[in-house]
Amino acid sequence: MLVKKDLDVSVFVIASFCFLVTSLLSLIRIIIGPTAQDRLVGLNLIVPQVVAIMVLMAINFNRTIYLDVALVYAILGFISIIAITKYLKGKKLHE
Repeated sequence: MLVKKDLDVSVFVIASFCFLVTSLLSLIRIIIGPTAQDRLVGLNLIVPQVVAIMVLMAINFNRTIYLDVALVYAILGFISIIAITKYLKGKKLHE
């Protein structure tokens, strides 16, 4: 049984590391994106990655509170993307 637990932890660590690396790459896109649309795409990529990390934490630690936090974060991320898109809709493409 110890091997299965170690295997579960290693899968969790590898998956979390992959999501963390892709989140950092998306953060770089947000920071150095030449246009606002590039920054918006980076932000749109980070939200589901963070939600996936929270779901992995909920599974690994057997705590349902992380699922609630992930759901709220996903909703807030969706609303923020819609708000930023509506704000940028009134601007020109190269501003």
